Amino acid sequence: EVRLVESGGGLVQPGGSLRLSCAASGFTFSMYSMDWVRQAPGKGLEWVSYINDRGTSTSYANSVKGRFTISRDNAKNTLYLQLNSLKTEDTAIYYCRYRGTRGQGTQVTVSS
Repeated sequence: EVRLVESGGGLVQPGGSLRLSCAASGFTFSMYSMDWVRQAPGKGLEWVSYINDRGTSTSYANSVKGRFTISRDNAKNTLYLQLNSLKTEDTAIYYCRYRGTRGQGTQVTVSS
């Protein structure tokens, strides 16, 4: 059974940073690309970032490019998202995603 468990969210002031983690199990993590997506209050799901299986190729939504960094540790079956220079509009539930499956998400709130 595929299981994705996100963590690392919290309340942070504008300009602050957070590091999200996603612990994956139930599939061969090192063989698959992964995504981060997010859902802001009252809005639909928004794709945030992609990383390939080996971590050698990444891409980002324009809204986060230059501020967020996706990475992975295949030895630990863990996906990461470093969030820097956070803005109030980054407030959302963040999910890691594998082939359409998401975890329970982790809440990121950016507020002064």
